[in-house]
Amino acid sequence: VQLQASGGGLVQAGGSLRLSCAASRGTFSYYGVGWFRQAPGMEREFVAAIKRGGGSTYYADSVKGRFTISRDNARNTVYLQMNSLKPEDTAVYYCAARREILTATIASRENQFDYRGQGTQVTVSS
Repeated sequence: VQLQASGGGLVQAGGSLRLSCAASRGTFSYYGVGWFRQAPGMEREFVAAIKRGGGSTYYADSVKGRFTISRDNARNTVYLQMNSLKPEDTAVYYCAARREILTATIASRENQFDYRGQGTQVTVSS
């Protein structure tokens, strides 16, 4: 599967953005998807993940209550709705995917994912 993240941009603190992760070349409904981000000079960190069926989601504490991950398997797309953005959310955001069975536990470590897309820049001004 090939992944392409989009939807980043420049937004003021308190604003919102919706990122999209579009997949091609695969049956996307078989894949769990995660979002990660990397700020300048920092290591890449987990943001959110969703299982293949969409029924289970998991968030980093830093974004819980502000970000929502969802998926539309008919459109082969996973979304990350980001509300109440803070300057510390500034980073390049990446999506990653892995094929998984229905009973798999949700993945949150980058090395659990097999496919990664190009990132999209999110900049939050204060």
